[in-house]
Amino acid sequence: MNRRIMVPFGTRPEVIKLAPVVHALRAAGHHVTTVDTGQHQDAAMSIDVQRALGLTADVRLTPAAGSSRLAALVSGATEALAAHPADLDLVLALGDTHTVPAYALAARAAGVPFAHLEAGLRSFNPRSLEEINRRVAAATAQLHFAPTARAAAFLAGEGIAEERIFVVGNPVVDALRERGIRPVPPADRTGVLVTAHRASNVDDPARLARLVDVVGRLTAIGPVRFPIHPRTRMRLAQHGLLDRLTALPGVVCEDPLPYDDLLPALAHSRVVVTDSGGLQEEAAYLGVPVVVLRRSTPRWEGVEAGAAVLTGITSDDEAGRAVAAAHRLSAPAELARIAQLPCPYGDGHTGTRIARLLAEQSMDALLALDEPDYTDGRLPWAA
Repeated sequence: MNRRIMVPFGTRPEVIKLAPVVHALRAAGHHVTTVDTGQHQDAAMSIDVQRALGLTADVRLTPAAGSSRLAALVSGATEALAAHPADLDLVLALGDTHTVPAYALAARAAGVPFAHLEAGLRSFNPRSLEEINRRVAAATAQLHFAPTARAAAFLAGEGIAEERIFVVGNPVVDALRERGIRPVPPADRTGVLVTAHRASNVDDPARLARLVDVVGRLTAIGPVRFPIHPRTRMRLAQHGLLDRLTALPGVVCEDPLPYDDLLPALAHSRVVVTDSGGLQEEAAYLGVPVVVLRRSTPRWEGVEAGAAVLTGITSDDEAGRAVAAAHRLSAPAELARIAQLPCPYGDGHTGTRIARLLAEQSMDALLALDEPDYTDGRLPWAA
């Protein structure tokens, strides 16, 4: 059975992960309408990566000037759904950006079922907007495509019916396999890759200053490469830290790397120091250890395996622990151990798995938005 599916995306990670899923859905005969929600207007974060990964938007939205990002996304989602509701069987969104709740709520308002890919990730951080977005998705989805068994268990623990949860892996592994990126032997790796973009790190001047200090101290491991996110560059300049960062010896600061350049840079690094979620998954596939500049993460599998270490930069002590962790993880014995670990985030067949599941006729009942009937006196809970 072929279905009519709308797939929205608004950020670079969503494009990277959804490109192989859209390709697999179309190859299986499903009709897919792709929507660029306009969440990122910077070309390197949106148009360029779409072109590189072959994900062309059928609908391209531009948020109204002066409107809040979330309000603009909800308005755009409502507009996109209004043009298609009678033709759609499903809206499928990935991840935890504002695009996800915008399209989840708009879909349900239009009477269209919603499916969440990368479902069940939980950081348990009440200050995280991404955590809120993930929970909105869980509350509205008819289908939950979880990347790992742990994510599926979190969903089941929250009361999601198990027949609606499917462990499919994370499509970032599909993207890596499609790009032909392979792990690099530890002996052939050098230096440190750094990325940072989260508001909790870069919007706070004290944390941002500690980040600059951490980058300088990481040069003791080897040359540091720091592709600077547009938001981070703006904050560095705003707080008078950009010149200090770019003057550090042994540090190469540059614009965000195209995806096909970022992956080799990651694969050839001894360690990556980042607050990115996607890089944690890509590093696991490539056997590269990760220092996560956060106190929690929704990707617990890397922490459990000892391939990722959590440490914030909320204090000088935490910043020191980040540097110490990078040194420990980049030692030859640890590099060799981590390089041998299996990737816990998927096998590279997530897209085809989802396409096959959606083609099954049994999905009709799960996608139905029928009103329940309790007029016979039954109650919806056990005694």
